[in-house]
Amino acid sequence: MKEQVKQKFAELYGEGAVCYASPGRINLIGEHTDYNGGFVFPGAVDKGIVAAIRLNGTDKVRAYALDLGEEAVFGLREEDKPSQSWACYIFGVCREMQKRGGKLGGFDTVFAGDVPLGAGMSSSAALESTYAFAMNELFDCGVDKFELARVGQSTEHNYCGVNCGIMDQFASVFGKKGNLMRLDCRSMEYEYFPFAPKGYKLVLVDSRVKHALVGSPYNDRRASCERVAKVLGQEFLRGATMEQLDAVKSQISEEDYKRARYVIGEERRVLDVCDALEKGDYETVGKRMYETHWGMSKDYEVSCEELDFLVEVAEQCGVSGSRIMGGGFGGCTINLVKDELYDTFIAKAKSEFNAKYGHEPKIYDVVISDGSRRLE
Repeated sequence: MKEQVKQKFAELYGEGAVCYASPGRINLIGEHTDYNGGFVFPGAVDKGIVAAIRLNGTDKVRAYALDLGEEAVFGLREEDKPSQSWACYIFGVCREMQKRGGKLGGFDTVFAGDVPLGAGMSSSAALESTYAFAMNELFDCGVDKFELARVGQSTEHNYCGVNCGIMDQFASVFGKKGNLMRLDCRSMEYEYFPFAPKGYKLVLVDSRVKHALVGSPYNDRRASCERVAKVLGQEFLRGATMEQLDAVKSQISEEDYKRARYVIGEERRVLDVCDALEKGDYETVGKRMYETHWGMSKDYEVSCEELDFLVEVAEQCGVSGSRIMGGGFGGCTINLVKDELYDTFIAKAKSEFNAKYGHEPKIYDVVISDGSRRLE
C-alpha cells in the first residue's frame, strides 16, 4: 500500500513525499461506554491508512483519495470546507490543529486504506490520526499524543456530524503491538494488557451490511444516556448502579431506562474481562462478549438481524465469545474462537449466512499492531 501511495503521489505531485500510517482498531469489549465516561478495551490492528505528504509552500491542500480516484483542493480557513465527505476529515484535522496553535500551510497528499469500510474498525479514526500525527510532525506543532486523539474526535464532532467518544482515535494513536489497552474515558488513564491468547484466535466476521452512523441513531442513544445521567445528578452514567437506575425508573422513559441498563452492565463486564485476562481465563472473556452482544441487541438496539444471526451461529458452533463490534447497525462480529473450532465455525458462518442473505460474510483474522507512526 505504501508503494502504491508513493507511486501515485509521484505521478500527481512529484517526488519527496514522506509517508505516515495509522491503524484501525478492534474493541474486545466496552461498546458505547466511551461517551458515558466508562471503560473501553481496544487494540490497534494491522490494517489502516497510509498517506504520502509533502509541503507545497502555498496556502492550499491538494488531496487525492487513491481508493476513490478523487481529488479535492481546499484552503485552510473555516469557509474553505470541501464538498467531498472524505476530504472533510483531512480539512477538519487541519482546522483542529490550527485551533490548538498549529501554524499550518498547504501540502500535497495521496492516501489509501485497507481498513474494511463500514466494518466497525474505524477507518475514519485511522484517517484522522494519520493526518493529525503528520501535521504535528511536519509543522512542528508540539501537540501531545492525547491531544492528537482529541483532534480526531473534535474533527468528527465539528466537521463530520458524529458526536463520538474518544476510543477510536485513542486506539489509533496509542496502539501497541501485542497489547490491548484499557482506557478510562473519564480520567483518560490507560493501561496496556498483553494479549496473545494461546489456543484461541480473534477473528472478525464482516456481515457486509452497512448502515450509516452519521445523524440520529448514534446521537439519539447518546442523548438517552445524558438524560438519565442528569436525572441521577451525574455528568456521566459511569459509576451508576442498577439500584440507582431502578430508583428513578418512574422519572424516565422506558427507552432511556433500557439504554442506561445496557451501559451500566457493560461497565461491569469490562472490569470482569480485565480480571479474567490477568488470570488467562478466556472462557469468562467469551461469556461477557455474548452478554454484551445481547445487551446491544435488546436494550441498546444497535444490532441488526444479520449480526444477531452470526452470533447465533457462533453459539451453535461452541465459539467461546461473539458480539457485534463498533457503533452498530451493521459491520462485524468479533469472535474469540478455540483453534480446533475455527475451520468449522468459519465454514458454517459462510454457508449459512450465504443461504439466508445471498452473500458470504468476509473473514478477517486480527493481528494486534502499533499506532500512528512515520514510515521510514
